[in-house]
Amino acid sequence: MSSGAQSNGISLWDWFHRLSLTLEDEERRAREDRVRDLLPDQEEELGKAYDAQLFRRLFGYARPYRRMYIGAIILMVLRSLLSAAGPGIVGLAIDEGIREGSLSVLRFWALLFIGAALLEWLFNRGRVMLLAFVGTRIVADIRSHLYQHLHRLTLHFYNNYSVGRLMSRLISDVQALEGFLTWSITGVFRAVFTLVGIVGTMLLLNWRLALVSFAVLPLMVALTRYWSGRVRQTYRATRQRISLLNGYLNESVSGIRVTKSFTRERYNVEHFDDLNQSYFEANVRATLLSSLYLPGIDVLSYVAMALVVGVGGWLVMGDALTPGTLVAFVLYVERFFEPIRELADRYNSFQSAMAASERLFALLDSEPELQDAPDAYDLGPIQGEVEFQDVCFGYEEDECVLVDLDLHADPGERIALVGETGAGKTTVIKLLARFFDVDRGRILVDGHDIRAVTRESLRRQLGMVFQDTFLFSGTVAENIRYGRLEATDEEVEAAARAVGADEFIERLPQGYQSEVGERGGNLSIGQRQILACARAWLANPRILVLDEATSSVDTSTEKQIQRAFERLMEGRTSFVIAHRLNTVVQADQILVIEDGEVVERGRHEELLGWRGRYYDLYTMQWAQE
Repeated sequence: MSSGAQSNGISLWDWFHRLSLTLEDEERRAREDRVRDLLPDQEEELGKAYDAQLFRRLFGYARPYRRMYIGAIILMVLRSLLSAAGPGIVGLAIDEGIREGSLSVLRFWALLFIGAALLEWLFNRGRVMLLAFVGTRIVADIRSHLYQHLHRLTLHFYNNYSVGRLMSRLISDVQALEGFLTWSITGVFRAVFTLVGIVGTMLLLNWRLALVSFAVLPLMVALTRYWSGRVRQTYRATRQRISLLNGYLNESVSGIRVTKSFTRERYNVEHFDDLNQSYFEANVRATLLSSLYLPGIDVLSYVAMALVVGVGGWLVMGDALTPGTLVAFVLYVERFFEPIRELADRYNSFQSAMAASERLFALLDSEPELQDAPDAYDLGPIQGEVEFQDVCFGYEEDECVLVDLDLHADPGERIALVGETGAGKTTVIKLLARFFDVDRGRILVDGHDIRAVTRESLRRQLGMVFQDTFLFSGTVAENIRYGRLEATDEEVEAAARAVGADEFIERLPQGYQSEVGERGGNLSIGQRQILACARAWLANPRILVLDEATSSVDTSTEKQIQRAFERLMEGRTSFVIAHRLNTVVQADQILVIEDGEVVERGRHEELLGWRGRYYDLYTMQWAQE
């Protein structure tokens, strides 16, 4: 069948590939096109990495544990020597014990074989224990390094990278390395040492018979070259598609309420089936490669064994070879192919690990767009003076979100930023926190350019309450304490009382020790917002940012939060972004921002008197209410 396939210009691999697909070609190609469109450009360039470079970087994590690796290799060498000696002992038992009719000699070789088997088990157990510890420890180190690196990356990175793809790299790709680092490395050494030992022993026993058994090696080399040339691409495709699958799954579960609201279940299921089927077919291709190679090795081993039995039997009948030597040779031929199978399996693991390493190191090589200057210094305690000088900024090169923004806030002043959605209000806050750097101009805090100080010391001075409140899994007390871990229970409770959170917290089943659930799912929107206020209160910042902090709560809760903020803002420089203009009437400065420019600024009464843009916004909102 393979010859017919070859005559039609179709390789054996293509034939197997077509046989494995259950869908029509046109439907399969359409699905692959849809999935391929989802693959990011960054992942298509991963193949440019060299195995030697990846291997060197990967083993940088193994260097602290090299003594354990050396110990495991020593145990592995001892085990390999004992394994290679087994068939020879069996041959000697046959020739010197059974053929000579000596029971004592036979007993000696039998006991020696048992002793060798027990020592082999003991050495192997020690090797497994060492490698299990080292492999899992290295994987834990890699995962920690990745997690730390993710915290160094800026918001721009997360705006362009799905959470599911990151989870795939932290979990799936790292797990692909675990088997390689734990078993494959010393497995290769063991296979090589065992193979060398068996080859040497076979040549010593009978070099002519050894050459007969090696006659299948050219076919094995050809099969290996054919297989190894395709396996990397297959594993790379598998890792890419499981990343897409995990990313879409994460997004679907997180947005399940929206999905049900818009009855998108059928479309989502169809799209998931596309991704799932694409991953399945990539796995099928990987399985087909293994099913082509490993059974091929088995067939070649049977051919070699048949040759040895045929030629060796002829030599035994001619008294040119002893029966014991022939039996030992047959056992050696069987064991000769065991390390070859193991090397093939380890090569499988190696290619899978290299494909995973490409993706992991591509992530680790992603440098944050923002970094502290080499001579950056700690900002230290501040008074809270903030100044924007001719600030221009755009998220993209040809985009301009803020234009020549000038702003000055004295310590303790309240600055309100108002305007329509998309005017650039939140961008002002992101620049102040140095989530992004200005394109032109500069931002000063107490006279210090924020690009000259460390980001950590700057953000320690900021307290932020956002419209979309994020609570972490854990207790109420842990979420309040999030910005100040050393705070005592009394300080946590005082912060809750300050913003009025104590009223609903005390009604919870376990009070401050109640679990808030994932993303605060056990609490209402208003309760989550009040807890965020308590968190900001406890952090005791010098600059306070309220980004639509009361837009998601009812009027009664808004008044409660507003009273708490009145106390919280006392003596602090505050920036308030609000659509509800009744919350900013007491501000020292109100900046009306439109298309990235400040079109009006002043106090509430002053702006109303001008009957300009602020007057329009205020009267429109008042009429609606």
